[in-house]
Amino acid sequence: MQMEKRNKSAVLKQQTTHSNEQQSSVKKLIRTERWYFGGLSGVMAACCTHPLDTLKVQLQTQQRAEYGLVGMAFRVIRTEGFLSLYNGLSASCLRQATYTTTRFAIYGAIKTLNPNPNLPFYQKISLAFVAGAIGSFVGAPADLINVRMQNDCKLRKEQRRNYKHAIDGIVRVCREEGPKKLFNGASMAIFRGALVTVGQIAFYEQVKQLMLASGFFKDNVATHFGASLTAGVAATVLTMPLDVMKTRLMNAKPGQYASLLDCFSDIFKVGIGGFFKGFTPAFIRLGPHTILMFIFLEQLKSNFGYIKEEKK
Repeated sequence: MQMEKRNKSAVLKQQTTHSNEQQSSVKKLIRTERWYFGGLSGVMAACCTHPLDTLKVQLQTQQRAEYGLVGMAFRVIRTEGFLSLYNGLSASCLRQATYTTTRFAIYGAIKTLNPNPNLPFYQKISLAFVAGAIGSFVGAPADLINVRMQNDCKLRKEQRRNYKHAIDGIVRVCREEGPKKLFNGASMAIFRGALVTVGQIAFYEQVKQLMLASGFFKDNVATHFGASLTAGVAATVLTMPLDVMKTRLMNAKPGQYASLLDCFSDIFKVGIGGFFKGFTPAFIRLGPHTILMFIFLEQLKSNFGYIKEEKK
């Protein structure tokens, strides 16, 4: 009897060990994003939110607050037509294709070098800041053309640049003003882009990680919406003053501002509120853009991402 019990115990132990080995070797398939998904999702989001971006630029470039968001929208539609809200769409898409692709690709590439997928928050901030700065430099020419095309309808007809599309704008700036002009205001754009990326990518990943870790949320659209909404708020708060200065510098006539301090002083003439001119449309534009961008990104990743095996 004792021998039979020992044999049964040994067999049971072997079966348990074999079962554990099978479980440890079981792998699950997960989807990871491709390097260009960030830029593609940014382009898709820009196509949806571009009219709000146009209104934001026009509010920021008026010296005094003559119009609010709704008033500016009616003015633009009444004087130039509804389609004028999409002025500069090609430049906006080109900017996303350069700026957003670069920052997401750099962030993702460096992040994969770390064996721990959940980086500490301070590391996410540092990495997002660097990736955003590099991406902003790459996307600066498209950003300048975007601002000019969106603001064109505010100028008198004889003063308008009338770029046909983004590439035409870049070629004409190089020919008429010199290639260096493409990076007019780039220093401000780089710092601003770095802060936007911190607000968007770092905050999105951190909030999403905390939501999933709480056990109350699943990796679904509702979670993506909540995390991206928080990221949109963070990005707007961090970047609003810089965004106003960047827009002014990029839209300035040759010689209008001698330095960054000169631009700062000009805006400050109307008080500290001058740096938050267009705050509402900035949030309305950046919030939905951030939400749509990450929802598109998550959908692209879950449906078309790389298939990777991971041990459970």
